[in-house]
Amino acid sequence: MSRGPGRGGKGKAKPDPAAEAFAEGLKLAMRNPALAALEPTVCRGKECRQYPERGLCRIDSGGALHAHPTRRAEPAEWAWAIAHCVIHLGFGHVPAATGERVQPDRADLAARCAVVNRFQETFPCGQPPDDLPASWPGGDEEQIAAGWRRDGVPVAYERCGTGGDAPDQVLTSWPDDQFTPPPTDWQEAFARALTRSVSVAMDVAGGRRMSFSDEAPRVREWHHALNWFVSSYPLLGGIAAGMRIVADAELARAHDIAIAAVNATAGEIYINPLVRLTTEEWRFVLAHEMLHAALRHGDRLGGRDPYLFNVAADYVINGWLREMDVGLMPDGLLHDPELAGLSAEEVYDRIAGDLRRMRRLSTLRGKGRGDILGEPLARGPADYVDLDEFYRRGLVQGFDLHGYQERGTLPAGLVEEIRALSHPPLPWDARLARWFDEFVPRPEPLRTFARPARRQASTPDIPRAGRRFPPEEIARCTFGVVLDTSGSMDRVLLGKALGAIASYAAARDVPAARVVFCDAAPHDAGYVPVEDIAGRVRVRGRGGTVLQPAVDLLRRADDFPATAPLLIITDGWCDVLTVRREHAYLLPPGGALPFTPRGPVFRVR
Repeated sequence: MSRGPGRGGKGKAKPDPAAEAFAEGLKLAMRNPALAALEPTVCRGKECRQYPERGLCRIDSGGALHAHPTRRAEPAEWAWAIAHCVIHLGFGHVPAATGERVQPDRADLAARCAVVNRFQETFPCGQPPDDLPASWPGGDEEQIAAGWRRDGVPVAYERCGTGGDAPDQVLTSWPDDQFTPPPTDWQEAFARALTRSVSVAMDVAGGRRMSFSDEAPRVREWHHALNWFVSSYPLLGGIAAGMRIVADAELARAHDIAIAAVNATAGEIYINPLVRLTTEEWRFVLAHEMLHAALRHGDRLGGRDPYLFNVAADYVINGWLREMDVGLMPDGLLHDPELAGLSAEEVYDRIAGDLRRMRRLSTLRGKGRGDILGEPLARGPADYVDLDEFYRRGLVQGFDLHGYQERGTLPAGLVEEIRALSHPPLPWDARLARWFDEFVPRPEPLRTFARPARRQASTPDIPRAGRRFPPEEIARCTFGVVLDTSGSMDRVLLGKALGAIASYAAARDVPAARVVFCDAAPHDAGYVPVEDIAGRVRVRGRGGTVLQPAVDLLRRADDFPATAPLLIITDGWCDVLTVRREHAYLLPPGGALPFTPRGPVFRVR
């Protein structure tokens, strides 16, 4: 009596390990969008006689992949073999054509496989065989084949395809009739697919897509957060409308940006798109960076340490944002309730005593790095004619709308700073003019008949007294100019500073100024007429920057009044100065002195 197939009826078909491994390998290969775009037709039936007897698979001109029906291999090995054949198709090694086809010779077959294998080293898919050569020849397939026809195909490269001892490329004839559609241009399809793959990879790396399966770039959480400020938060809406978010993972990695950083000059907020934050947390981060830019923290450094001042400003801003209930503060940011109500300068004075601990704190950019950037990272400055005016107008208008709509209370410190911004400081040249009025005396002329003035036409017979400046008045009404002429000085700065000094001195009837050029050593130019200071003074030097000898030269000079003030023009890259008389500094916009100045600092713009 024969035994049935089993209880309960018909028995199940036995699994086919070879078929399962091939199916898994095909799935692995088709996960690559460039390979999947060619859509090869799979032929794996035993009735197909095109598959290689001792190989894995081969490809023909019609895009048919002929796989061995029973050969066993790991899925990763199948994936590599399938990719190899499909790349043959994409490289145009088996073009479709009508009529009789002439199969490629041994040199052509080996050269094309070598080129494909070389490409696969930079286009990984699956696991290559262990017996492949360690390196591949350079040049294209025609150049390689020509050399191998002349010298013979090396043994190591003779069977580096997927067909074993048979070719893995088969040229077949394309039907030439009205019912058969024209052949697919596999090369163009592969080129387009590669371009799309690179574009998608850039979007994934830059954070515009979550994965390769995303069909289109998505609007991310930070864009929703920025739009919320424009539509629903008038205090920062004007600033948000003029800011641009740069979400670039490579840029963030290159500049060590953990979460975000800002450049006020370019109007750009740089964020790390790989950081996963909620929309509420992104609101907090963007508001934080916008306040850095709007309050011009980067320009308020003076002689302070940039990173510590950045930390101090973070404490202040984070406290304000928590008090205003704007978004949700991410974990790890700087906040201390004991510092509430203090300005950034006051917080700086408190934390500057513990430098070792403070340098371990983290800003939004990361530990030991400030998130206030001095220059744009990726692109040029935005088209803002006056950055101070842009940020000031945005904050002041937002403050007015905030109060009009009664959106809630604001911290007193933030209100104080916004109101201070609504009354902008005087320009540097106006403040310099005030300094002249205060410290440079105007010579008092004497009236004398020894040098009469012109007679009036109405009374030509009556002489009138003239005006003259006695020598003692000329000696009393002067000032000194210490000019840094080192190689780091900007000629534009020199021109603007000297031009302003000459014009104000001439307006106050100051006849001459004592000018000392200084780099590695002082060069005394003596008393120079004010009309010659700006245009006809020959600048000497251009060595290092040591300004103290120039200051000491004027201090010891017998012909220079002890009460005359000094104007020191430098870019900040100088030694520590000790000046024991009234003095002021003229610096470029981003310049900072390596010490705490006792006199006023005018930044030439």
